[in-house]
Amino acid sequence: MTCAERNLGVYGVHLHQAGQGDIEHRFRSDDRVHIWSASKTFTSVAVGMAVAEGRFELSDKVLGFFPEFAEAAAEGSAAITVRDLLRMAAGKDYEFFQETDPAVLEDTDWAQLFFAGEQTRPPDTRFFYANACTYMLGRVVEATSGQVLVDYLKPRLFRPLGIYNPWWNTCPRGHSLGGYGLQLRTSELAKLGRLLLQEGIWEDREIVPSGYVAAMHTDVIDPVRHFDDAESNVGYGYQVWLNTTPGTFRADGMYGQFSIVAPGKQAVVTLTSHNEVSTGDIIRAAFTDIIERI
Repeated sequence: MTCAERNLGVYGVHLHQAGQGDIEHRFRSDDRVHIWSASKTFTSVAVGMAVAEGRFELSDKVLGFFPEFAEAAAEGSAAITVRDLLRMAAGKDYEFFQETDPAVLEDTDWAQLFFAGEQTRPPDTRFFYANACTYMLGRVVEATSGQVLVDYLKPRLFRPLGIYNPWWNTCPRGHSLGGYGLQLRTSELAKLGRLLLQEGIWEDREIVPSGYVAAMHTDVIDPVRHFDDAESNVGYGYQVWLNTTPGTFRADGMYGQFSIVAPGKQAVVTLTSHNEVSTGDIIRAAFTDIIERI
C-alpha cells in the first residue's frame, strides 16, 4: 500500500546506506519543516561535543551552572545532573514548567522557572518526558561556552554537515529552545542520522566522540509507558528512542519526524511528515517497507 492509502502523511523519505549512496523520494515540496522533538537529538550532540571540550561532565549538577537561581530553587533541585536531563529523569514531572501563566513565562528567565518548579521525585528514579530538560541542556551548553545553542553548533556541527543558516526558535530571552523549534529539510535531518550511524565520524573527522554516541542509545531508561505506542516503550537514551527492532534507535519528532538508525543494516531512514493520528505506523512502515528489504 502507498503512503496515501495508509494516510501516513509523509512529506519525504530519505535512505542512506553505507557504500550505496543516498536515495530520496518526495511526496511534497522540499521545504524546511519544523522537526519538532527531533531537535532534541541535535541538543544531545551539542552536549557530547561540550563534554569532549572539557566544559563539563555528565555527572555535574545543573544548578551549579546557574548560582543566581539557587535561592529560588525548589528543595531537591540541586541534585539534578546533566545525565538526568539527557534521560528525562529530572524528577520535575510536568511537560515544561510548573508555572503556566503567560505573563510570567514572558517575563521570567526559563532556567529560574525550571529550578523553582516542585521536585516531585528524586532525580534519576523515573522517566518523565519534559521539554524543559532539553531546554536546560541547551542552557548548560550556553553557560559553559558563551554561545546560544544554535551558534555553538554552527561551526562544530551544522557547517561540517553542510547545513547552512539553520533556523532554531528561541524562548522570550533569546535562548535556543533545544527541545523543539529547529527547521530542516529531510536530507538535512538525515545527515544527523548518518553521523550517528558513523559513530560520530564525518568525512574522516570525529565530530562527536564515539563513546558518547554509543552511550546515547545504550545508557537508557525505561519510558514506563509514558506514551501508548509500542515504539515508545522500549527505552530512552540521551534524547533518542530505541525501536522495537533490536539494535536500532531514532531521533523522533511530533507528527512523524524521524531519523531511524539501523547499524546492523548500515542504514538510516529519515522521514518528515505530518501525521496527527499514529506516527508509530510511520516507524513500522519504515522497517517493513525499507529497512527489512535492504
